[in-house]
Amino acid sequence: MNILFVVPSPLFADRGCHIRIVEEAKALNKLGNKVTICTYPHGRDVNGLDIKRTVKIPWYNKLEAGPSYTKILLDFLLFLKISRLAKAKRFDIIHAHLHEGALLAEFVNKFNSNKIPVIFDVQGSLTKEVIEHKFTQKNSLIYKLLYKIEQHVTNASDAIIVSSTSMADILKNEYNQADKKVDVIPDAVNTDFFKPRLKSTKLVKNLNIKNKKVVVYTGLLNEYQGIDLLLNAVKEVSKNRRDVHFLIIGYPNEEYYTGKADELRITDFVTFTGKIAYSRIFEYLSLADVAVSPKLPRAGEANLKLYTYMATGLPIVVFDHIVNREILGDLGVYAKYNDYKSLALKIEDLLDNDGLRNELKEKLRENALDHSWEKSAMDIVKIYKKLLQK
Repeated sequence: MNILFVVPSPLFADRGCHIRIVEEAKALNKLGNKVTICTYPHGRDVNGLDIKRTVKIPWYNKLEAGPSYTKILLDFLLFLKISRLAKAKRFDIIHAHLHEGALLAEFVNKFNSNKIPVIFDVQGSLTKEVIEHKFTQKNSLIYKLLYKIEQHVTNASDAIIVSSTSMADILKNEYNQADKKVDVIPDAVNTDFFKPRLKSTKLVKNLNIKNKKVVVYTGLLNEYQGIDLLLNAVKEVSKNRRDVHFLIIGYPNEEYYTGKADELRITDFVTFTGKIAYSRIFEYLSLADVAVSPKLPRAGEANLKLYTYMATGLPIVVFDHIVNREILGDLGVYAKYNDYKSLALKIEDLLDNDGLRNELKEKLRENALDHSWEKSAMDIVKIYKKLLQK
């Protein structure tokens, strides 16, 4: 099948959203399909993928997640690009990522004589995300407009896939989507690439963490990912011991959080690495004894980093939330939701329990082997075929 991925985002920028998109495309190609990705002008190309980009906007190079008024122009340019591609090449399916992608796909079909079935790949609720990013207030005019758009695109799409049952429930309960239209395709992980490895002695030396127990976080640095709570947890841990170091890997806002760490007087306990390429994350994960994800899922989005942690055999401390339990089940170490003191306590308990860490390491790795992108791609192809049979 010829598949057009519509990606209204600066692919590739080492973000969870982008990892899902890229890994889906790679896995679909491996199954004999041909995926063409149409995306924004900025971002990094990925070997082996056919990526088509819009023209550049000189003043805009934002890579991090979050709304922006400039994206209206970017989405218009993306619409033009998709329209030209759809007329020049016969596509069997439009696989639209994110809400703007689904809306653009609908517009393309309005101007195309041959309607192409649209599958909407949802990674979170649009209205809940703009609230999380503090772009607008609930019940404001902008919020109401975005809610209408979200409702419209979910109704207009021929099929919907989501990465969590939490998001499926939001669509069913708040947007009246029939069960048969929403399929859960969980995130996955490349277990050949992400696996337990020996520590990089060079990195240990460069980061000055010899003889330290290491706790690692990877992902975006912002409030809704729980970084403020994590730093407060580091402060709690630092009151009791000096044998622990926290590696915080990601972007943006490194300067802001470095300043916050300084205010909390925990700079000796934390290293902010800045942005590290997805292809190098495994080097840093190999240094860790424990992984942490203080994310507070509120928009129905999943927590893809947990699969990466699992594949590398890292015991994981998370907040007690349905999304995290859906992924980790009995293999997670759960802190009270939104409670940094509980988070600190669970981290310390896990660091001090070698037996539990070793037990979890084996079970987590074994569990990760059941979550391959190839399996996800096969499930997606089944949905494609159902659409084409209608």
